[in-house]
Amino acid sequence: MKKHLIHFLLVAVLSIFSAAAFAQTTVRGQLVDSETGEPLVGAAVMVEGTSQGTVTDIDGYFKQSVAQGGTLLFKYVGFKDLKKKITQKGASVDLGAIKMEPDAVMLADVTITSSIAVARKTPVAVSTIDPVFIEEKLGTQEFPEILKSTPGIYATKDGGGFGDSKINIRGFKSENSAMMVNGVPMNGMENNKVYWSNWSGLSDVTRSIQVQRGLGAAKVASPAVGGSINIITKTTEAKKGGSVSYAMGNDGYNKILFNLSSGLSKDGWAFSLLGAKTWGDGYIQGTEFEGYTWFVSIAKRFNDNHQLSLTAFGAPQWHNQRSNQNGLSIKEWQRVKQYMGEDSPYKYNSTFGYRHGQSYNSSKNSYHKPQISLNHLWQIDQKSSLSTALYVSIGRGDGYRGTGDSTYSNSWYGSTNGLVNTQFRRPDGTFDYDAVETMNAESTNGSKMVMSKMMNNHLWYGLLSTYTTKLGENFDFYGGIDFRYYKGLHQDILTDLFGGTYFIDSYNRKNVTAENNPAVGGNSSYINQKLNVGDVLRRDYDGFVMYEGVFAQLEYNQDKLSAFVSGGASNTGYWRYDRMYYSKDKAKSSTKNYLGGNIKGGANYNLTENHNIFVNAGYINRAPMFDTSFINSQTSHDRNPDAKNEKIMSFEVGYGYRSRFFTANLNGYYTRWMDKALYDSGTTQDGLRWAMNMTGANADHWGVELDFVAKPLNWLDVTGMFSWGDWRWGGVASGYLFDSQGQMLKNTRGDVVTDMANAEQYQYQIDMDNVSVGGSAQTTAALGLGVRPVKGLRLGVDWNFFSRNFADYDINANVATQNEPYVIGSPWKIPSYSTFDLSAGYTFDFGKIRATLSGNVNNVLDQEYIADARDGSTHDWESATRVLYGFGRTYSVRLKFNF
Repeated sequence: MKKHLIHFLLVAVLSIFSAAAFAQTTVRGQLVDSETGEPLVGAAVMVEGTSQGTVTDIDGYFKQSVAQGGTLLFKYVGFKDLKKKITQKGASVDLGAIKMEPDAVMLADVTITSSIAVARKTPVAVSTIDPVFIEEKLGTQEFPEILKSTPGIYATKDGGGFGDSKINIRGFKSENSAMMVNGVPMNGMENNKVYWSNWSGLSDVTRSIQVQRGLGAAKVASPAVGGSINIITKTTEAKKGGSVSYAMGNDGYNKILFNLSSGLSKDGWAFSLLGAKTWGDGYIQGTEFEGYTWFVSIAKRFNDNHQLSLTAFGAPQWHNQRSNQNGLSIKEWQRVKQYMGEDSPYKYNSTFGYRHGQSYNSSKNSYHKPQISLNHLWQIDQKSSLSTALYVSIGRGDGYRGTGDSTYSNSWYGSTNGLVNTQFRRPDGTFDYDAVETMNAESTNGSKMVMSKMMNNHLWYGLLSTYTTKLGENFDFYGGIDFRYYKGLHQDILTDLFGGTYFIDSYNRKNVTAENNPAVGGNSSYINQKLNVGDVLRRDYDGFVMYEGVFAQLEYNQDKLSAFVSGGASNTGYWRYDRMYYSKDKAKSSTKNYLGGNIKGGANYNLTENHNIFVNAGYINRAPMFDTSFINSQTSHDRNPDAKNEKIMSFEVGYGYRSRFFTANLNGYYTRWMDKALYDSGTTQDGLRWAMNMTGANADHWGVELDFVAKPLNWLDVTGMFSWGDWRWGGVASGYLFDSQGQMLKNTRGDVVTDMANAEQYQYQIDMDNVSVGGSAQTTAALGLGVRPVKGLRLGVDWNFFSRNFADYDINANVATQNEPYVIGSPWKIPSYSTFDLSAGYTFDFGKIRATLSGNVNNVLDQEYIADARDGSTHDWESATRVLYGFGRTYSVRLKFNF
């Protein structure tokens, strides 16, 4: 008995020691990108030496049991492996945020690091959108609308056609904000605008979106004014696999998509391929569309020092439109209810109608703008690298429009000054295209109304190369070159005589006669020339832009302090080649060069592990736009003598808080914009073109922005933001009228100034002092809830609020006055509105395949609201024109299989 007792006690003691030696600890934490601070979704968390492991959730969090003294191994594609030995004692250990370092020689786009801001390091206001968020929230929305819950952003569908959306940052339109794909600029070279229909497939290939508000940290020679949006595409995946999905939604919306990745082969090759098709009837009446997306990336990793990748992306599409010019007055929207029956009157499209019994729309866009980039990464040594991107963009397409003689050229719009044109209108409200044909057929002097397509083909080459090195232990230096060459073909080609036998373009053709312009050797035979389908009318020229830039940046990083100073210089040259208004020996204009530059700097200080503050400031001197460089870039080589560089000063200060459960950012900004160029054009009583470039306008944009993410429970996320801005014009804009031959005009009737010594009396002026900037909501807010009640299921609701949105307006030579400046009144303030969106998804195993069923309902309460409008003469709702209501309730569902 005593022997058994001794054995029992011995076993008990050994068991206690054994249990203590092998006690299990539950380890929690979050894996994040060390450069961006973004969570790493689906990363592998394994217990070293065992088969035990798990993966991180959509927020990068994990929970894994491990013996005390054991080691966790973290692995994620494109990042260096990381090990953590668990030395802490206790039943539960929280490691907090664990930063994983990107692998410099893994398969990744080599231009990404040149434009990415790093949380708690780069002193700028920044928001990053990951692909999981895009998949969950986008639904049938336009791609820019995924950013509508970001501070300082105002995104709308504009006319409502596929890809016709717009996005403004801090009150600045797209031409004053930098849009980039993998750090490569995508703003138009002539007018700096972005047409989102050219990039409608970006949502399919986006890895993440980073919005840097203000001057930002993008390392290019010419930075943005309002901010920058860098869209980072998928790269050549080092992991083998793919997916296929199908989605459907309201108004005949359909989308199919597949992607496939080969994984990294033993000899260093890999490729990724994606294809998609989207089609539907359109929410707005008569806005059918069809779009495709293709993406291919091929990479070769030669060794630890060299990697070469070829990435190509394109989104060919066609879509019928409702031009923003077809927006109606509020009273007129109520009147057209009679045409729409039980459907919403705000879907009405005044250019939609029937021709020979078939549906027809005179407003249509078709375009394909692929971007191809060859990227090389050279890891020179442990501290230096050279990243180079050689890219080309080939744009081909056109926008169809109705035109005609001086009496009927505007009749195609379907509406004028907010009222529906009734001359060619059927009783059901549709446009009567057959009536146009009848009129043209009965005409004795050719068609009165015809269709043409405005060609805008371009070829764009670019080289962006960045050298990076460390100087000592605390300094990093970046320097590079930014070269771009652009040629844009602009033609207006007659496509349809609409029942007539010919068309006489006396409206513009007389401008090219020797009698009206002997200096260019015009041909009088152009007068009353009979044009047929395929002939060019009104414009036929090439616009050329040559851009050369250099940039450099020095960063200092030590302990809690990060600081940088950067600068850039650029030369922008413009010239044109005109085949219509000039003889062959004078077809090429002279080249006008504009020097520009910028300097900016900032610092971030991490007060503690949770708190940081930052400040930045900068000055930009940038070249005017192509159109501003000429008196009338559509028809004339004559230079605008008043064209000058625009100047921008900006200052920003911010605070950030980070913890596992709560993250918040608060910042304030001030931007001063000087010598903003304004442009307007029209026709004289004789049908001759005139143009006016105005300078001297200034603007002040300042405001505060707050955004936060709270995770009070593992299954609950709360996101929110609030932004308030005060954006106002200032100064007096002034300019002169010129005709297409460069002659100064006394007035819009076309009287030529002969006494140039007294030309000042013919100067037009507009007093813009203290007038609110239009076209963007100056107060926005958002609140979102994300719930994961059970494994695999997610539910979300988002509320967005928009207020202090002033009706947009342009300068107008008809109201500008001479001698005493015309004073612009305060524009109409559009009523505030808010919307609710719902999203849901369920992920489950379908055999050995992971499947996800998801759905979205946008504007679930079917709220009626005005998204855009043009200010009227009395600055109130009754005089407002081009009023465009937002979409009502829309929905979509999608099923996706991953393999």
